[in-house]
Amino acid sequence: MGNTSKHPHKPVDDSEFLEMTQHDPSQAKILRRSLEHLASGLGGDALKEMAQGVLSGRTGLRDAANVSAYAEQAVEQSAPLAEKWASMSDSERDALAAEGERLFTKEQQRLDDERRADPPNRPVGKARHDGHGWSLY
Repeated sequence: MGNTSKHPHKPVDDSEFLEMTQHDPSQAKILRRSLEHLASGLGGDALKEMAQGVLSGRTGLRDAANVSAYAEQAVEQSAPLAEKWASMSDSERDALAAEGERLFTKEQQRLDDERRADPPNRPVGKARHDGHGWSLY
């Protein structure tokens, strides 16, 4: 499973998650944050291990999703939420869905604002060929 080379693993960047999010950079960041929450132990030991593996670059997200121990813990963690959802009235579900959509839109807007404030292709420091710092002598 995952990368078995002896080279150190490179932490993944958000581009790793773009395929999973229909190439939406905001959703890729949200996916990363979700994995970071799981990596902190929020969803139990198996999901913590999975998230740490994905974030460290040791395994791909698709590969991790196919590990039965991770899937079993994900189902176990989501069961109480599914039970609560099933016990809600239609109006309670609609209100909760609207609140979730509002929070998602707010987070997406915050991430979009963050991305506009810090463009990914902005040069950091001195440009490689800026003409300063070299001489023929």
